[in-house]
Amino acid sequence: MNKLSRDKQIQIVAALVEGNSIRAIARMADVSRNTISKLLLDLGAACEQYHDEHVRGLDCKRIQADEIWAYVAKKDSALTPEQRGQFGIGSTWSWVAMDADSKLIVSWLTGDRGGESAYQFMQDVAGRLNHRVQLTTDGHGAYLEAVDRAFYGEIDYAQLIKIYGGSANGPETRYSPGEVTGVKKRRISGRPVKQDVSTSYIERQNLTMRMGMRRFTRLTNGFSKSVKFHVASIALHFMHYNFVRVHQTLRCSPAMEAGLTKHLWEIGDLVDLLR
Repeated sequence: MNKLSRDKQIQIVAALVEGNSIRAIARMADVSRNTISKLLLDLGAACEQYHDEHVRGLDCKRIQADEIWAYVAKKDSALTPEQRGQFGIGSTWSWVAMDADSKLIVSWLTGDRGGESAYQFMQDVAGRLNHRVQLTTDGHGAYLEAVDRAFYGEIDYAQLIKIYGGSANGPETRYSPGEVTGVKKRRISGRPVKQDVSTSYIERQNLTMRMGMRRFTRLTNGFSKSVKFHVASIALHFMHYNFVRVHQTLRCSPAMEAGLTKHLWEIGDLVDLLR
C-alpha cells in the first residue's frame, strides 16, 4: 500500500468499518476499487494475526456463542451441482463467541454449519481462556460434541432453546422469524447458573454485524463476491469493535474492559498494523 498515504488509508478504513460499500468509498475517496480491495485484504490479515496473538489469557466468566448466516457469490438455490458443498460459495456461517461481561469478541470462525467447523471454533475459544467458564449457545446440535471435545468436559454449559409459534403469511413477514412463544434452558454439562443462561448479548452482536458490514446486509447486492474478502471484512470489523469502538454501556472499548489495552485505539492504530 505504498501508493496510499496514511491519511488516505485512515479515510478508507473509517468508511469500511461504518458499513460503506467499496464502490461508495471509491467515489468518496477518489481511489480505485482495486486499491480499496487490496487494502481490505492486507489489513484484514493483519487484524486476524494481531487478534490471534494478543487476545489470549482471558479471565472471562460467561461466554455466549452463536452462528450468523450470509452467502458468498450466490445463494444456494443458484448453485450448480458441482458447486454444492464447496466452501467459499453459497451459504457461509460465521461462528462468534462473546464475553458477556466485557462484551469482547473472544473468537470467530468462518465456515459451514457442520460439526468440524463447530469443533475448530470451540477449540479456539478454549485456547484463549484462563479458567473454567459458563457457556451458553442456542440449540444447534453441532455444539454438543464440539464443546465436549474442546473443553474435555471442564465447562459449565447450557443451551437456550427458543420455541417459535407460527407466523402469519404475507410479504411483511417473509424475512422475519416466527414469534417466540417460549424459551427452554437445558443444562448440558457442569453446573451452569440458570439466571446466566442467555444469548441476548451475542444476538445483539448479530445485528451489529449486519449494520456494520455491508456484506451481511440482507436484500441488497452488497454480498461478498469472494470468500477471501468476506473473511477479511469480518476480521477488520471485530478488530474495530474490540479495540476502537466505544461501547455505549461500558463507556470504553471491550478490549479496555477486558484488560487487553489501557487506551482507546484510533483508526490510525488499525492502519499501523500494516507496518
